[in-house]
Amino acid sequence: MQVTLIEATVWKRRLMPLACGCALAGTAAVVALNDPSARGSHFPVCQFHAATGLWCPGCGLTRGFHHLFTGHLMSALGYNIFVPLVLVGVLYAWWNWLRSSWGRSVRQWPSWSHRAVTVALPVALGVYGVLRNIPAAPFRALAP
Repeated sequence: MQVTLIEATVWKRRLMPLACGCALAGTAAVVALNDPSARGSHFPVCQFHAATGLWCPGCGLTRGFHHLFTGHLMSALGYNIFVPLVLVGVLYAWWNWLRSSWGRSVRQWPSWSHRAVTVALPVALGVYGVLRNIPAAPFRALAP
């Protein structure tokens, strides 16, 4: 039996989100099993922090995910307050990609939320990035 080019394309389109999901699960397992803050860790350092000495809004995400995956939610939030939001965003995007590749409808956010997210999220990231670099209490607690 010969597979047509259209059938091969359909299967490729359907298998790519599954392969990506496996890669995401494997990456989560690596982060869960290896502490990024341990001495001699092979995880890359934040290049923004290495160049400037300042904490970017993403600093601490890998360490936060390690703590989240090992069951320490409050420690995860201590490294980066956006850990749960990033996790939900990645899972939501992946789930929609998987659904659409199999011909299912994509779950949409309410229409009013698009403008709020496109304005509020960059503002929140910017404010968080500034506040976590203020060396005075209570802002010092925002640094990872």
